[in-house]
Amino acid sequence: MTDLINIERLGPIEVWTLNRPERLNALPDLQDGDAFTNACAAVNADMDVRCVVLTGAGRAFSAGGDLKAMRDRRDLFEGTGAEIRDRYRRVVHRIVRSLYGLEVPLVAAVNGPAMGLGCDIAGLSDIRIASEAASFGVPFLKLGILPGDGGAWLMPRNVGYARAAELLFTSRTLDAATALDWGLINRVVTADRLMDEALETAGVIAGQAPHALRMTKALLRQGRDATFDQILEMTAAMQALAHLTEDHAEGAAAALEKRAPRFEGR
Repeated sequence: MTDLINIERLGPIEVWTLNRPERLNALPDLQDGDAFTNACAAVNADMDVRCVVLTGAGRAFSAGGDLKAMRDRRDLFEGTGAEIRDRYRRVVHRIVRSLYGLEVPLVAAVNGPAMGLGCDIAGLSDIRIASEAASFGVPFLKLGILPGDGGAWLMPRNVGYARAAELLFTSRTLDAATALDWGLINRVVTADRLMDEALETAGVIAGQAPHALRMTKALLRQGRDATFDQILEMTAAMQALAHLTEDHAEGAAAALEKRAPRFEGR
């Protein structure tokens, strides 16, 4: 557990809960880069973890930046332009880089408002499931700032250029139904079903062969920017490794024997 992230282990699944409900899970405080970096590094080093579910405590997923800290020019926003730039690199960018580099699938269970950095953190998840109470927005321009967390790169990849431009240029907030229609999230469920749905999805993911699962996520991530030929070369190398695992032998045997495979990460 950290001050920010409450970590619960459920077999091969970790549930991460942003734990500042009294501040609507505002991000980031100066130590938050460490919190995300350490949590992601621990999962990457543990082959027994096969999926992470990320949600928020209380009524928000994350309201994003602390407006009072912005107004008062303190914490992340204190000092000269060069100092603020350096803190963005050391705090905000460490958060998004660590999440982007998480080797196992990340499922966001968006329980309420996901705004600014909170929206982009949800957008870094591989699968996004939202409560009917969820809402999404990137209102940076409304505050006279810009998406300093890489959102200008991320959002067009999630919803396409035109819709990303509309979101950023108008500071519009999307309700869950519109976010689903735009492709920002995978599905919408009632609030009482949110965590059950997220954990059921994570459970199916966690049942896959661990090494092949991590390599497949790596291919999906690289596929956003690599050429087709580059992905084919990566696929050939990774596939060769996968064919030599005991999990592959188990998967083939299970398919022939018409039973569920028992993958052990070997």
